Amino acid sequence: MANEHIGMEEEPEIIYIPDDEGNEEEFEVIMKFEVDNSDARYMMVVPRESADEETDEVYAFRYEEDGDDLKLFMIEDDEEWAIVEETFNTLVEELDGRDE
Repeated sequence: MANEHIGMEEEPEIIYIPDDEGNEEEFEVIMKFEVDNSDARYMMVVPRESADEETDEVYAFRYEEDGDDLKLFMIEDDEEWAIVEETFNTLVEELDGRDE
């Protein structure tokens, strides 16, 4: 029922990320955020084919926007990953609290 907001729902943001073989895979952006005390911006994405299903497959990237260009960076640092994961979980908890 939460998806029945007529005219109020924004179109999902879709991005295309090439896999190891150069094939573009479609992902839906589920959240963008900045981390406190940092200029870094992050996005959480899910594979488009599983966006409507319950899934644990969520990917995080640091990103930069340059006009219409979007540059994604893998998060390889454990400390950075811990900060991103904590921020994401906090935001999800806040959103879940508002939906009730």
